[in-house]
Amino acid sequence: MSKRDRILTALEALDPQYLDVLDESHMHSRGQETHYKAVIVSPVFAGLNAVKRHQKVYASLGELMGQVHALALHTYTPEEWAAQGAAPDSPTCRGGSKLDH
Repeated sequence: MSKRDRILTALEALDPQYLDVLDESHMHSRGQETHYKAVIVSPVFAGLNAVKRHQKVYASLGELMGQVHALALHTYTPEEWAAQGAAPDSPTCRGGSKLDH
């Protein structure tokens, strides 16, 4: 099972109405499975600020977080998602990988 699939499985604990995890490693670390973007729409985020939402995500991922260098989180309630409809694009990598020489 790929790391992306393990992340998806772990995030199912948040009872998402919409869930997408993109492996963006190709943009950063030459395919090392270290950079991800997660878009999560769940009613469990209602009434929570961004920090509390991210803490719920980290708790769901548990030990997987130690295997991820970067995780861009886009967390929405169903109402927020209905109003917005899409997560922003990830920024272009600015370098800085330990693999760069």
